[in-house]
Amino acid sequence: MSFDRPEAIGLAPEFPEFSTESEYRRYLSTVAELPAGFRVSTASIAFIPSERPTLEPYRMNLSLICADEPTESFGGVFTRNAFPGAPVILGRRRMDEPSIQGVVINNKIANVRSTTGIRDAERITEVLGRELHAAPEKLLSVSTGIIGWKLPIPEMEGAIPELVSGLHAGSALDVADAIMTTDSFPKVRRVALGEGSVVGIAKGAGMIEPNMATMLVFLLTDVAIDREAARSLLRTSVDGSFNTISVDGDMSTSDMVLLLSSGVKPAVSEAMLGDAIGELSSRLAADIVRNGEGTGHVIHVQVSGLPDNATARAAAKAIVNSPLVKTAMYGNDPNVGRILSALGDYAGNAGLAIEPEKVRIDVGPETVYAAGAFEIDREKEIRLSEYLKSAALNPRLLGYPQHQRSVEIRIACDGGAGVGEAIGADLSDQYVRENADYRT
Repeated sequence: MSFDRPEAIGLAPEFPEFSTESEYRRYLSTVAELPAGFRVSTASIAFIPSERPTLEPYRMNLSLICADEPTESFGGVFTRNAFPGAPVILGRRRMDEPSIQGVVINNKIANVRSTTGIRDAERITEVLGRELHAAPEKLLSVSTGIIGWKLPIPEMEGAIPELVSGLHAGSALDVADAIMTTDSFPKVRRVALGEGSVVGIAKGAGMIEPNMATMLVFLLTDVAIDREAARSLLRTSVDGSFNTISVDGDMSTSDMVLLLSSGVKPAVSEAMLGDAIGELSSRLAADIVRNGEGTGHVIHVQVSGLPDNATARAAAKAIVNSPLVKTAMYGNDPNVGRILSALGDYAGNAGLAIEPEKVRIDVGPETVYAAGAFEIDREKEIRLSEYLKSAALNPRLLGYPQHQRSVEIRIACDGGAGVGEAIGADLSDQYVRENADYRT
């Protein structure tokens, strides 16, 4: 995953460092312009969940992303969880439709395995279709939030006329805000491409362990591309970005990455569009980890020298998912033995032969293991601790990304040409509190 700016595309520069939420939102307003041929809107409802022990109302946001005309150029990548939510089941079916025009999104409730889940998702697209004068088969229902609860269909139906009448071109920032659940800041990225652009809107903070995870990503472009090419580029970009990240190792039931093209601007080469979608996806993936629930450090692990790329990526993920590695990072404790232990644990369980004498581990600028032995002393421990502190985020400071730094861990083996990487988060007391109190 590269975070360098490709010369062939007009990717906005990496985030500057922000000191306030208002600074960040001013920046987002410069990169959130929708591609031509798309409109969006949001609405909010209050409801009392039938499953909740108290009668305190919840608020739910509804968002609508709509192409001006049905498009044949669309694709989706969905969770591999064995208990997918109704939106995933319905979304997979609608990938076979000749065209799609819109996506309606709700937060708060994920619509997973309730007795009326599929019927509820279909009902929302039927009501929306009547308001839009579109066939319901051309619409997708997407949900995120609490698993197991039913959607408040009457209240959602009542908000749909407002949702349709509020459709507007211009900024996608209101949708990025509305789809959040435990996210601490909205996530929008944009690429200028030929005469058009690609805009990505993402949601995600916890249960992040794709293929896919608790994240919603909507990639919108006005650049013309045929259906099969769009789907191929989407799969490639997802494999190289969202499928490399992990916040907590839990794979969700619900979520997806969708790509829609309005096709109203001239085509560019597939290579150029692929670079744009891939780079946009990589940056959104990193944003999701940086926005992870209670994240105090972003951890970037690169592994080389294993039999193949898939093995190297799995090894990298094993390290970012290790609770002991995560907690050491959170405490700014350079307990590098945990990194080697996590690598050895993965290798042993995977039946992977690794020669200890041919492994090198670097953390930031420091080599900590080489030629079969650790290379650590008091001075290096102090330098490593300062390095970890320099990459730290305040997990209680919400509303904006504080910086783009991460803890860099590089592992070089000597067992093949495979390379892989993973981006993960540490494990903080704030993460435990957020998830312990999620429904209360």
